[in-house]
Amino acid sequence: MERRDFTRFLMGPVPAVVLSILLIVTLAMLSAAALHSEVYGVYYTALLGVSVLGIIALMVLIAAHVYRMVLQMRAGILGSRLTLKLIGIYVLLAMIPLAVVYYISVQFLHRGIDSWFDVRIEQALDDALLLGRTSLEAVKEERVKRVQDLAAGLDLVNSKQAMVRTLDDLREQAGFTEITLLSQDGRIIASSNLYTESLIPSRPSNLVLSRLRQGDVYANLEPTSDDNLELQIVIPVYPLDVKQPVRVLQVREPLPLRYSKLGKSVETASTEFNKLVYLRGPLKLSFVLTLTLVTLMTLLIAVWAAIFSARALTAPLRDLAEGTRAVTRGEYDKQLPESSGDELGVLVKSFNEMTRKIKQAQTVARRSQRETEDQRTYLETVLTHLSSGVLSFDAKGNLRTLNSAASDILLVNLQQDIGSTLKNLNTSYSQLEPFFNVIQNAIDNEMLEWRTEVTVVGVRGRQVITSRGTKMGASKRRGGGYVVVFDDVTKLIQAQRDAAWGEVARRLAHEIKNPLTPIQLSAERIRHRCMSKLDKSEQETLDRATRTISEQVESMKSMVNAFSNYAQLKQMQPEQMDLNRLVEDVVELYRGEGSAMALDLRLDDRLPLIMADRSRLRQVLNNLLTNARDALADNKNQRIELSTHFVQEVDRSYVELTVLDNGPGFREELLDRLFEPYVTTKAKGNGLGLAIVKKIVEEHGGTVWAQNRKGMGASLTIRLPMGVQQNRGDNDDLISPSGDVQTREKIA
Repeated sequence: MERRDFTRFLMGPVPAVVLSILLIVTLAMLSAAALHSEVYGVYYTALLGVSVLGIIALMVLIAAHVYRMVLQMRAGILGSRLTLKLIGIYVLLAMIPLAVVYYISVQFLHRGIDSWFDVRIEQALDDALLLGRTSLEAVKEERVKRVQDLAAGLDLVNSKQAMVRTLDDLREQAGFTEITLLSQDGRIIASSNLYTESLIPSRPSNLVLSRLRQGDVYANLEPTSDDNLELQIVIPVYPLDVKQPVRVLQVREPLPLRYSKLGKSVETASTEFNKLVYLRGPLKLSFVLTLTLVTLMTLLIAVWAAIFSARALTAPLRDLAEGTRAVTRGEYDKQLPESSGDELGVLVKSFNEMTRKIKQAQTVARRSQRETEDQRTYLETVLTHLSSGVLSFDAKGNLRTLNSAASDILLVNLQQDIGSTLKNLNTSYSQLEPFFNVIQNAIDNEMLEWRTEVTVVGVRGRQVITSRGTKMGASKRRGGGYVVVFDDVTKLIQAQRDAAWGEVARRLAHEIKNPLTPIQLSAERIRHRCMSKLDKSEQETLDRATRTISEQVESMKSMVNAFSNYAQLKQMQPEQMDLNRLVEDVVELYRGEGSAMALDLRLDDRLPLIMADRSRLRQVLNNLLTNARDALADNKNQRIELSTHFVQEVDRSYVELTVLDNGPGFREELLDRLFEPYVTTKAKGNGLGLAIVKKIVEEHGGTVWAQNRKGMGASLTIRLPMGVQQNRGDNDDLISPSGDVQTREKIA
């Protein structure tokens, strides 16, 4: 809390006011020290440091204020952006006159100090220096012209000794201290030097040689060891014969002594004058620095005043903006304090009245929205729990909404196809083409209502779907559309067929079984009484006839028993059992028959125990294996595969048993009716085997389906639902309905 109070104190007006007063006093003393350096000069540096530190401290305070406002602007605090704009305007208005005054003051300061010195003397010295340089340039040009004239005669000299003598003559005639003839790459050809102690002549630098290759002439003044000036001239020597190489001539010639004395005299006078005006720069710098600090202090004080005045001006507007933002957030009970009676007070009063009216309108709107949401939730709940599938399309036939039952019935995930057209749905799900064609036809013909029944063939075989559709009226937001409600009546139709066949089987068994026993007894009585009274040939005929009657009666009894088993199976006796072990036991019996048929097992070790009637499932396995074996009768390489799988889904789990063979498969026209009574693909049999399998599986709450394999063979799958179980490792625990945990070892 103390740290927060200290921060609030630093951000207040007191530190800025104290710093401003301190800066004004310090800068006044600094100005006096600059004018009277003999009195205050010793304090000048200290006063300058204090002034700079004070200005830096004031800049830090202002920067802290600006940084705080920038953070507020980034955080979205209302009024911060407007405050920064006002501060920028105030600072700009202060900077323009300050910049003008500062510029004029600096110019006046420079001119005033310059007027303290005789500027004409400095100009005269500069002119003298310029005149000396000009005369030296004229001398250099004249000497270069003379050397070029001398070089013209060197092309006639052929031998090296003659060239040396020629160079000696030229040096003595022209008064050179050194003359040297070189090749274009800098090798010395011949040389003549006034000073015999210098055995090796000087050679031009590579930079000079490169300039000569470009066609230039080099001439430069160089100081000598006796404080004199020497002129170095280097020129190219072009031969008369273009086949001869270009050579280089270097000449060194001392300037006359009077040129050196005059140059040194002018340079000495200029140096002395510059020493006299040396103090002019520091004095200017001192006054300019003081003026700069005063201007900067004035600008900072103006910025600080702009910050506080802008905050005070935007405070009422900030409150109003905060109230407006509260309204945008939905806080319609926001009321601003009405503290003034001016135009801003009228605006605040109008704002408060507006929020009260919006609050009342919001209450009414929320009540209406709540009622609408309740109706929508109720409708969604009804559609979600509705067993019938519901699809809605817009007027153009694009899928708009659906419930979960629609995907479950059609066995496809239509949720990902929302917005698709019926044509695209036909392309994506070709097996549902008859169903979607009915809807497309109704939309194309603009039917108000329709009812139809279609048959589709999907991954689970044949489905019979009844659908009802109606056209919706157009509203302001929606341009009308269609609603389709449909159901899968396949199981209902199948159940009706099963019930009808069961009743037929029951009546047939009752009507046929009653006369079978009297027929068999009568045949045996006839054989017993008449056999001894007939001759041998007639006895054989009677014996054959009565035996045929008895055999056919037994066959009729077997068929009647099959009818009875299908019509009314025995009461189920479920128990906890291991499906894998039951499969192994049944397969072992078929292997023991000595058949050449190969039986492969692919059993899932993770398979949990199930509650089922062991004898019923054994009958199912026997029927399936018998059918598979009969289907492979004409195959040389007979192979049957039995596999079990544990299937885990989101909200349920299953145990699957699959029987595969490599036989000819099912005929396509019978594939949808395989599980109906009296449907068979064999020459023998009554067609009740798969019908009994289906009935037993359905009594266990499961499903069964058949399909042809790609290539060759058939596949028949049984899926049995699980109760409450848990995944296990080697012990295979099962949670029984009573809550007891049992293992496969205990049940075995």
